[in-house]
Amino acid sequence: MKKNIIFILLIVIILAGTGIWYADNKGNENPLPSPIAQVTYVCNGDKTIDAAFYKGETVSVEPGEPPIPSGSVKIVLSDGRNFDLLQTISASGVRYANSDESFVFWSKGNGALVLENNVEKSYIGCIVLAKDSGGLPNAYLDSAAGFSIRYPADYSVDPSYKYQALGPGKDISGVKLTIPPNIATGTNLSSFDTGVSIEIIPATEDCNAGLFLDNNADVQAVVDNGSDYSFASIIQGAAGNRYEEQVWAIPGTNPCIAIRYFVHSTNIGNYPEGTVLEFDRTALINQFEKIRHSLTVQ
Repeated sequence: MKKNIIFILLIVIILAGTGIWYADNKGNENPLPSPIAQVTYVCNGDKTIDAAFYKGETVSVEPGEPPIPSGSVKIVLSDGRNFDLLQTISASGVRYANSDESFVFWSKGNGALVLENNVEKSYIGCIVLAKDSGGLPNAYLDSAAGFSIRYPADYSVDPSYKYQALGPGKDISGVKLTIPPNIATGTNLSSFDTGVSIEIIPATEDCNAGLFLDNNADVQAVVDNGSDYSFASIIQGAAGNRYEEQVWAIPGTNPCIAIRYFVHSTNIGNYPEGTVLEFDRTALINQFEKIRHSLTVQ
C-alpha cells in the first residue's frame, strides 16, 4: 500500500514538473516567420510560380560598405519543384539563388526572371498575376506586351483582335474578352461584340486615352482603385443600335496599354412591350471593372 502511495506521488511530481517546464518555455518558442508578401506569377505556357518573400535580420556593416542582403524567398513551381532561396547582391531588382547558383529567381518590378544554370529555360515571361477578386478564375498573359489579366471562366478570348473603328490603316491590336451569350439572352444587349479588350499602341511616348478614340473624345486624368489612368468615353448610335465605349489608358507605358469597354445594345423601344428586358448595365460594368482592376503591367 505504501509503495502504491509513493508511486502515485512520483507520478504527480513528474506531471507537475512537466507542466511548470511547459509554462516556462511556452513563451520562448521560435515561431516560423510570416512572409512579408505572397505572390503568384504566370509564365509562358500557362506555367506558374508561387512565391513567399521573407525579410531577414539587418546585418551591420562598416561605413561606406554596401549593405548585406539577408532576405529569402520560398518558391513553388507548377512542375512540382520548390526552392528556398537566399537573397544575393544585385544591381537592380531583388535576386535570390541557391548555394551553388544553379537556380536563380530574380524579381524585377511586376516581372520575374528564372535562370537554371544561367539559362532562362522553363519559366519565361513571368508576370505577377493579380489575386482573384471573385469570379475571375482564368488568366491571360502577354509577355511580349508585358501584362497579365484575369477574366471570368465563360468569356471567350480572341488574341488576334484588332480595333478597326478609327478607319483604314489605324487598326489597334490587342486581345478581346467577349461576354458569353447567356449574359445577353432575353435582353437588348448584344453578345456578339460586347466585352473588354486590352489594346496596345507601340512606340508611344505620351500614352493617353485619346489615341484609342476619335479626336472628339474628352480625355481626363483620373485615379481609380489607387491607380492613375487617362480616361475617355464615347456613345454613338446608328440604325437602332447603341455603342458605348470607355477607354482606360495607363500613362507612362510604352508600348501604350489601354483597356476598352465596348457595350453594344439595341433600342429597347423597338421591341414589342414585354418581349425583351433592358440589360443590367450596372452589373455588366461592375464585372468589367473587376477585370480591369486585375490588369498587371510589367
